[in-house]
Amino acid sequence: MKNGLHLYKTDMKNIITNWVAAILIGGLMILPSLYAWMNIEASWDPYGQTDQIKVGVVNNDIGASVREEDIHVGDELVETLKDNDSMDWQFVDEEKAMDKLEYGDYFAVIVVPEDFSEKLATVISDQPEKAEVAYYVNEKINAIAPKITDKGATVIVEEISSNFISTVNGVIFDMFNQIGMELENALPDIIQFEDYIFTIEEKLPEIKNILDESLADAENAEEMVSDANSLIPRVEEATSQGLSTVNETLDFIYEAEGRLDEIAPRVNEDLDTIQQAVQDTNAFLESVDISSQNLPDIHQQIDNWNEQIDSSIASIESIEEILRQVQNQQESNQDEETTDNPDENGSEDNQEPEGDTEEEANQQNNQEQIEDALNQLASMKAALQELQEQLNQANEMIKENNEALEEMIANLKDTAQFTNERLDAFISEYQETIEPRVKEEIQHTKSSLESAKSILMEIQNTIPEAQELLNRTATNLVDGEEMLESVLAEYPYIHTKINELADKIRSVEGETDLEEIIELLQNDPDAERSFFEEPVMLNQNKLFPIDNYGTGMTPFYTVLAIWVGGLLLISLLATDPHHVESYTGRQIYFGRLFTFITIGFFQTIIVTLGDMYLLDVEVKEPIWFILFGLLSSIVFILIVYTLVSVFGDIGKALAIVFLVLQIAGAGGTYPVDLLPEFFQAINPYLPFTYAINLMREAVGGIVWSKVQHDVLVLSAFGLVALIIGALFKARLNKYTHRLMKKSRETGLFH
Repeated sequence: MKNGLHLYKTDMKNIITNWVAAILIGGLMILPSLYAWMNIEASWDPYGQTDQIKVGVVNNDIGASVREEDIHVGDELVETLKDNDSMDWQFVDEEKAMDKLEYGDYFAVIVVPEDFSEKLATVISDQPEKAEVAYYVNEKINAIAPKITDKGATVIVEEISSNFISTVNGVIFDMFNQIGMELENALPDIIQFEDYIFTIEEKLPEIKNILDESLADAENAEEMVSDANSLIPRVEEATSQGLSTVNETLDFIYEAEGRLDEIAPRVNEDLDTIQQAVQDTNAFLESVDISSQNLPDIHQQIDNWNEQIDSSIASIESIEEILRQVQNQQESNQDEETTDNPDENGSEDNQEPEGDTEEEANQQNNQEQIEDALNQLASMKAALQELQEQLNQANEMIKENNEALEEMIANLKDTAQFTNERLDAFISEYQETIEPRVKEEIQHTKSSLESAKSILMEIQNTIPEAQELLNRTATNLVDGEEMLESVLAEYPYIHTKINELADKIRSVEGETDLEEIIELLQNDPDAERSFFEEPVMLNQNKLFPIDNYGTGMTPFYTVLAIWVGGLLLISLLATDPHHVESYTGRQIYFGRLFTFITIGFFQTIIVTLGDMYLLDVEVKEPIWFILFGLLSSIVFILIVYTLVSVFGDIGKALAIVFLVLQIAGAGGTYPVDLLPEFFQAINPYLPFTYAINLMREAVGGIVWSKVQHDVLVLSAFGLVALIIGALFKARLNKYTHRLMKKSRETGLFH
């Protein structure tokens, strides 16, 4: 190691004391930096200069008409691009644009076809067509320019799509807003409809029962109508018989009325006669002298009284007969009314009309009065018969000259007196009450019979209409029965559909809120239109922000410059010093290695400081940027120097091959994932991979776990190179020197 350091000191002294060597070494220190700086500056911000790229725009759109409104999307696109400075848009005709594209004056051409607006307008038709924009690009001019113009064309299409979507959605949301307002107005009706559906669902079993009952009732009604139809002839017969009976009864009533009118004066006369006879009898009995010479006169007088009493009894019996006939007719009328109205007393909760109740009361009163009159007549008749019997007894006693005649005469006096009193009361009752009531009752009965006759005639006239009505009812019942059977046949389907509809309503109510839907539909169309112009905003968060493309490429070009610096050193400097036969191979290796590392150190200091202060590259960790550069320089020098020191000219070739592989496979410009499989495979075994990663950490921000990994792997490359150089230089130089000597014999190699 001592000899190695001595050799290193000698090299430093020679550089310092020899101005030519100093200039050359200085140049070797600066040249790698120029390589890095030029490339970094050239790629500083290429995408910020896209406004210099010329792109031709051809507008052939002739417009279209949508609902009587003209649209010219192509013209709108041109106006939009005039305000867009992302590229140098050239608005020309199609022929000129294609010529300039072919000659390379334009990087790309965008052609809007004639039917552009027309196809966009088909969005409202049943078969919408997509509009197309023709894009032509000259890829021969440059590898990157087509990618940039592709982006520009994409921006144009996106702009058109955005504006189109915004316009269409504006119209749609106008409609949504209107629908929301209409739904809000109709919400009570919708809720009511839901309630109707739920009510119908709940009532379906009840409806089914009603339909079944209605069908049964219809069938029963049909039978009843049929029965009623069959009863029409009987009704006609009964009506005819009723009319006949009423007419006969009326004839009888008229006859009774005539007889009453006929006997009424005679009855009054008989009553007066009876009364007079009773009075005469009474007077006679008061003055009678029961002696033998007067008995024949008494006998004759008794016979006269008997004749008068017989006449009076006959009159009473005639009156009784008339009264009983009237009474029987009233009872017959009441029975007929009861028969004709069997439910009269039970209908309407037993509440009869007031007029009917009063009439029945009057009839009942008349019946009672007739019955009372009959009782009085019977009583009067009995009194007269008793008087007649006593007179007959008296007459027998007179014939027998009975000693008890005097007592009998006294009894006759009492009977005559009692009969006279009862007769006075009866005559008064008969004249004031019985006779008027009997006549009134006859008139009432006659009126009732006339009404009954009128009703029966009306019924008789109505029977054909009733029969026709029954026939129509029967037809309607048949139709109704058929309809009910049809409804019942459809009931299972209706039941299923109502239940399904109710379930769907409940499902919708469970999953959605109609008021929320209305709230969603009601919107600000302008705000929605603005939203759909750019529905998604890209919120960019740069974890390790890099100012520009040049800054991003700095790690790659800096690492590349450090490796190139090593290549320059092995190309211009000798790895084996002259006239050092006294040094061993290992001493020579380490002695000249220190020289290479020292020059590499300055190369790295110059390039890293130049990156930061000459190019103004934004480096987050400047110190670490320099230190990582120095570590990379040491490792690269170890690798390059060892290759040449151990393998000679073959090592130089290997160093260049190594450089080529690392430029392509280290992922300095493109992500490793985008590289071909070969380069992805060798990437982990390239020193560039870890050196670039370390420089990126310093530029963008350090993640120490990655730094530790990369430092260890990169150091391992240097350690392997150092071991190879220290162990194999002396052994392999015997063979490499022979090869070098042989190659120099050609005069082509130094």
